[in-house]
Amino acid sequence: MKRNKFICILVAAVFILTSCDLLDRPNPQNLVDTPDFWRTEASVRAFAEEFYTQFFPGFNSGWGVDYTPIRGTTFSDYLAVGGQPTPFPNMRPTALGSSGALVAWQGAIWAGPTWNFYWIRKANMMIDRMERHAADAFPEATFNHWIANARFFKALEYARLVSVFGDVPFFEAYFPISDRAEMFRNRDPRNVVMDNVYDYFRWVVGNFGTTAKLRPRSGGHVQDLNLDVAAAFISRWMLFEGTWQWYHNQDAERAAKFLKFAVEASEFLMNSGRYSISSSSDIRALFSEFTATPSNPEVILWRTYNNPGATHHIASYANLQHESQGATPNLHLIKNWLTSEGKVWQNSANPEDFNLTNLIATRDPRFEASFAPIFPNVVGRTPTGIYTVKFIDRNAINLAMQAILGTGAGLAPQNAFPQYTSNTNTNAFPVARLGEVLLNWIEAKAVLQEMNVPGFTVSQADIDRSINRLRARPVHPEAAARGVRQTPAMQLTAITASFDPNRDMGGFDAYDLEVSPLMWEIRRERMMELFQELPRVLDLRRWRKMHYMDTQLNPNIVLGAWMNIPRDMPGLLTTDNARNATIRVQRWDRSIVIYDGTNAADMVGFRVVNTGSGGAFLHRNIFGNQYNAPIGQNQIDLYREAGFTLDQTQGW
Repeated sequence: MKRNKFICILVAAVFILTSCDLLDRPNPQNLVDTPDFWRTEASVRAFAEEFYTQFFPGFNSGWGVDYTPIRGTTFSDYLAVGGQPTPFPNMRPTALGSSGALVAWQGAIWAGPTWNFYWIRKANMMIDRMERHAADAFPEATFNHWIANARFFKALEYARLVSVFGDVPFFEAYFPISDRAEMFRNRDPRNVVMDNVYDYFRWVVGNFGTTAKLRPRSGGHVQDLNLDVAAAFISRWMLFEGTWQWYHNQDAERAAKFLKFAVEASEFLMNSGRYSISSSSDIRALFSEFTATPSNPEVILWRTYNNPGATHHIASYANLQHESQGATPNLHLIKNWLTSEGKVWQNSANPEDFNLTNLIATRDPRFEASFAPIFPNVVGRTPTGIYTVKFIDRNAINLAMQAILGTGAGLAPQNAFPQYTSNTNTNAFPVARLGEVLLNWIEAKAVLQEMNVPGFTVSQADIDRSINRLRARPVHPEAAARGVRQTPAMQLTAITASFDPNRDMGGFDAYDLEVSPLMWEIRRERMMELFQELPRVLDLRRWRKMHYMDTQLNPNIVLGAWMNIPRDMPGLLTTDNARNATIRVQRWDRSIVIYDGTNAADMVGFRVVNTGSGGAFLHRNIFGNQYNAPIGQNQIDLYREAGFTLDQTQGW
């Protein structure tokens, strides 16, 4: 039984396909693996559709949380949970694999796939069948395009697997299940796998010109995998691998190889003229579209939803009024958010005014676009007091605020709008957008500059072309009414060693590197721009900075917003909470005030969100330097029972 399950994990190639919500297409019929099947483009397209919901999940669908903001990618130094902080894994798991075609999600801690090779097998099958049955059935360009589809998705899955496990077996080609030596192949070194990923990506896009195998973006293929979409994901994953090679291995040659590819892919999109940062809407508008064709010129690929049809539930967990968020922004994030003066908080006009209304008015506009301007009216909606609303449109939050503040008499109840409640949400998700590409580009260039690679320097013109284009987004009228102002353009000459007194100077361990002033600000910009869109833990892992998650080194992780609890959240002041001493605030002098039932007026300060019964502080366990996930013991046992060896991840 165990062996059969392993075979299912590795070699199953399912021909019963699910609907590709991304493309809003009907459910394809069951498909039969015959030579004739592979000789029509409609059949090949139907086979490839299954890749889309796996690799471009967006808000997922239904009640799915894998890879989603708010409910999926929550393991972060910028988010806090009530009670015990999510611990680092410190034991080898019994199993860390899965089978079948579901979105194979490792969970928030690793933010990537499980030990699952279904998608590799599927891509290899597509290549094998087309080469054997379809080489003479299509024009050369059409044939190459579909082979490029399979190679792209194979490379993308390997990039994700490597981000989780490091070394993984690289299956070069499709093989029969009778080939047990190949089936039970041990792990190949990371460098071998990623060299193949590089080569696959390079074959798919060529020089981003006439040698590209994927079709260019066009009216007929705007929401398919095309050259632009591939470039966006190459930009992301080549940055990941290039920075990993530099910060973990100090391998300048290999790092430069991947980082140069990231720069090239980014510049292809930046120079295309097809995308731009909107001059008419703020960042929230990216997540507030309900149409099949987004109007925002920044979007490269999007996942659309419709009812009836494919829907999701993430907006319901951002509607302020009806659902709670389990992991919410903490003081560490608040303190790292740039002010609208273009300064760190210590150098702002009112450095110690952390009142929520003042934060909304005085931080970079992306703060107002990301977080609710009021506290929820129900205890438990958010552990920290700050509630993320980035992924829902302003109309929905206005309805909720009017209900909470008692100014919405006569309004229809919010549950009359199904796009905001339950799992019937229909707002679209920008799976790939120019904002990320610009930040990938400037970071890759900055790393190459720090490595002293000839031809790569960061100039003011580069900053203007990337970070300052993001800062130039217009301020929404509602934000302007709250006092929000546009953040000044970054000036390269101003980013000096003294710009942020809390800049990471390195030295956590023998391998921990100082973060340069410029890189520190690039990373800050990435935080503000991409908050919760991409898993923050992947950035920490590639930068070799997982110790940022240590709550004892950085107690701001387990502190929330500045609150006047009797005014802002009186429901916290209960007899039970007083008896258990679980409600605490920290003042600016770092003294702690514990609610005892008689001192409600003193409960003003930063909310302490990690106290257990009796008021004891609860800290996350200490990180043990495991930057890659372990292999489940069941997977190792399966190899051993078959007469083969599967090595455990180093350090486990």
